[in-house]
Amino acid sequence: MEHSRPKRGAEPTDPALRLDCPQCRVHACLARPGEVPPPRFCPSQTYPQVLVEAGQAFADDPDLRRLALEAARTEAAGYCQATRVEEIMDFARRMGWRHLGIAHCIGLSHEAAAARDVFQAGGLEVSSVCCKCGSADKTVVGLGEAEKVSPGEFEPLCNPVGQAALLAEVGTQFNVVIGLCVGHDSMFFRYSHAPVTVLVAKDRVLGHNPVAALYTSHSYYRRLKQSGGEA
Repeated sequence: MEHSRPKRGAEPTDPALRLDCPQCRVHACLARPGEVPPPRFCPSQTYPQVLVEAGQAFADDPDLRRLALEAARTEAAGYCQATRVEEIMDFARRMGWRHLGIAHCIGLSHEAAAARDVFQAGGLEVSSVCCKCGSADKTVVGLGEAEKVSPGEFEPLCNPVGQAALLAEVGTQFNVVIGLCVGHDSMFFRYSHAPVTVLVAKDRVLGHNPVAALYTSHSYYRRLKQSGGEA
């Protein structure tokens, strides 16, 4: 049965058109096309033209094709052997990038310093900038005093746009995020002039290991699946 494709950006009314790959038990995408019948809800069945158009981007954009090529080579070279730190350096070298940028949370300055030292020992130039650059109070974006972590006190606004601008100013070729908050990282991705990867995803509760909440969502963190995931 064929489905009419909803307008892009619209919420599909037919459940079979919704993107939900985690429910798949077939994983036809791991086989050659046609070898394994995909389930009815597979994007290859519900949105084939979108995938065709996306795939065309690799043919049309040589820079994108180069990124994909070197990413695949990096994956194969260090598969289950290289740490993410090593893979970042390997990928940068394969791309010919010598100048890395680090956009880090001020609370992870020690981790940023450790990454800087490792990258520099690997022969790479590093520029790093913390999230509080600019020292503007959070009220400048409309936050009320009562909404602050410490109401009534000066709280500097995290400034991922400033971080992106500063790293662009000094000419970084590949930017590494270390512990930017949820939302702040989104802004950095949006404004970064250079490609971005993440080394540390912030999770203050779980020691910056956010996947632990998923592994324990059936036990210690089962509350995350109750009442819409609210704490």
